[in-house]
Amino acid sequence: ILGLDIVSAMASVAATLGNVGPGLGLVGPIQTYAFIPPLGKIVLTICMLLGRLEIYTVLILVVPEFWRK
Repeated sequence: ILGLDIVSAMASVAATLGNVGPGLGLVGPIQTYAFIPPLGKIVLTICMLLGRLEIYTVLILVVPEFWRK
């Protein structure tokens, strides 16, 4: 969708979700994320926040049943 090959797309999501550093392909150790379009950077930023906060914390924040108790 955003013009990335499958290896670069999967590696960049895995790298941002796990906060593990550089990915593979176009976002490898000698490249940057500068070529990714703004929408892609927003998606990767959300993945990074989900990885930092842990997915359960985010689910608690958005599930209405948790706040009713």
